[in-house]
Amino acid sequence: MKRAVVVLIVAMVVSTFVGIHAGAKSPVAVTPVSRVWTEPQVGFSFLRNAINQAKRSIDISIYELSDSITVNDLIVKAKGGVLVRVLLNSAYESKTYNAPAAALLKAGSVQVAWAPSGQIFHAKYVLVDDQAAYIGTGNLVSGYYSSTRDFWVEVTSHADVAAISATFYDDFSHNYVSPKSATGLVWSPGSTSALVTLIASAKKTVLVENEEMNNSNIEQALIAAARRGVRVEVVMTYSSQYSAALAQLKSAGVRVATLSPSQVYVHAKVICSDCTRSSGTAFIGSENFSISSLVYNRELGVITKSLVAVRALESTINADFALGQA
Repeated sequence: MKRAVVVLIVAMVVSTFVGIHAGAKSPVAVTPVSRVWTEPQVGFSFLRNAINQAKRSIDISIYELSDSITVNDLIVKAKGGVLVRVLLNSAYESKTYNAPAAALLKAGSVQVAWAPSGQIFHAKYVLVDDQAAYIGTGNLVSGYYSSTRDFWVEVTSHADVAAISATFYDDFSHNYVSPKSATGLVWSPGSTSALVTLIASAKKTVLVENEEMNNSNIEQALIAAARRGVRVEVVMTYSSQYSAALAQLKSAGVRVATLSPSQVYVHAKVICSDCTRSSGTAFIGSENFSISSLVYNRELGVITKSLVAVRALESTINADFALGQA
């Protein structure tokens, strides 16, 4: 009898182990997305409209800011009585790059804070009236708008907006604590697990666009998916820096397509798991597939099943893949 129990327990453990590595992960946490914008086709008027409609507050955390229209809009709102706060990255050369915008904003009644120099603040989000959060993969640099593949989404669920707002306040006040979690928000430091789980959950397809490919956990998750029969497609702008990693992916059955910068520069950081026109799970955020981005930086993304996001990613990534060189 004892031997039978032991055999049963072993069988259960083995079954669980096999199930996990076959992609039978527990469901990923998700949050609803109201709208999505695909760049460079759509442009940034949506963000300008959101800023101009603010009545009480605008909070922005951004890696790079060099957009005279956005800067002027923020100053106009601040001088009109709206509380405007901007958190700018200062690590590496970003403080020099962001200094002109910071000076203009400060002179225009906008509250500006610098993120700590020892940590990259790579997140890209805008909060309006603590009612809507706009989370993106791209920076607010007007010179990039016309040539760069990026995505932005709007999140309006109270729990998510409240969590982002609380985290922004802590970061802006230099009270660096763990980000406030809520449903499908994906924060860094520490976003590796959520992205690996999303890839491991796929049963048929995984579609990826990212600027970088330099994280063994992500790479091994993509390889594991391909080896269990999932169709894995990766689209990037060509860079010799990532040739070895892409060659390893291809040798394991991952389909890789690279674009030239003259076609479009892939700055997006997105994953679409089992995405079709009627269902799927999408990740959109600021996280590059690098150790720094997933382990150390301040980053923000969102995982969603909202069809508006799923369809946007599925159609765009497939179209980019078709244009790329295998």
